[in-house]
Amino acid sequence: MTMQPYSESRPNEASFTVASYNTHRCVGIDRKYDPERTARVIRELDADIIGLQEIDAGFYRSQGSRQLERLADATGLNVVNGPTKRGTGGHYGNVLLTSRKVVGVRRIDLSVYGREPRGAIDVDLDVDGEIVRVMVVHLGLGGFERRRQVNRLLHGCSSEEEQLHVVLGDINEWFPLGRPLHRLHRHFGKSPARRTFPSFLPVLALDRIWVKPLDALMEISVHDTVLSRVASDHLPIKATITRMDATTACAGSLSGVK
Repeated sequence: MTMQPYSESRPNEASFTVASYNTHRCVGIDRKYDPERTARVIRELDADIIGLQEIDAGFYRSQGSRQLERLADATGLNVVNGPTKRGTGGHYGNVLLTSRKVVGVRRIDLSVYGREPRGAIDVDLDVDGEIVRVMVVHLGLGGFERRRQVNRLLHGCSSEEEQLHVVLGDINEWFPLGRPLHRLHRHFGKSPARRTFPSFLPVLALDRIWVKPLDALMEISVHDTVLSRVASDHLPIKATITRMDATTACAGSLSGVK
């Protein structure tokens, strides 16, 4: 397994794990449709909270196969659905899987006219008695499109927000100095970039995890295994997060993060 960790040891502090994974509709780079293989990658991640993109619940190739239900049954995790496309056969979009209690759900429409419908799931989770806000996002392929989507995403995020806040997903931003990344870094702190695409030879950091306050981020790495390299065209990304009071985080301690 190839790991690219940013890590800081904080003994005696409770933590939890999050991950983001673009499943490519459960179609691997070998062009095989295999939800069971995708479920095995998700089980490999062994994360408390997992944001999935491109989940096909009867909309495209998986029509009649109950893809979402199969993934939920195979992992035993709670499901929050965030469809961006609907049809007579089913729906398609984002999904949050979690072992934690879901206490609030909001869905954000990030669609831009003339482009593929996009969206985000905005969820409040009870993590050992602390309410953690988690957003699962999938941004568009066009630069102008992404800029508008990030503006919309941040519109509902207060800079004064005290609760622990996690944003994870496929950002589709391949320009390191792109305006969408700059705005997300400015709001949440500059999270380390990890190359996740394409899975067989990753060169682009399309999949990202942000944590606010950034000081709560303990470790971030790419889940690069024999199975994950073939199960999708993206590799999953995973982070370990410390539960802490966001109001006590020291912003000055973040300047050394690369």
